[in-house]
Amino acid sequence: MSMRITEECIACGACVPECPTESISEGDGITYVINQETCVECKGHHDSPQCVSVCPVECIVPA
Repeated sequence: MSMRITEECIACGACVPECPTESISEGDGITYVINQETCVECKGHHDSPQCVSVCPVECIVPA
């Protein structure tokens, strides 16, 4: 399973440096996107998805 970013994203970029697999990038210039093929929900790196813990608008959810 992986995470996804909803349209509530405010494009703050807080999640980008937290991703250990570099799966988060700018999408359409309005929101960020998570590459579903490389996202591992931080398994093997952290106890929980780090992007979720830093998101100020809680727009990152399980895919």
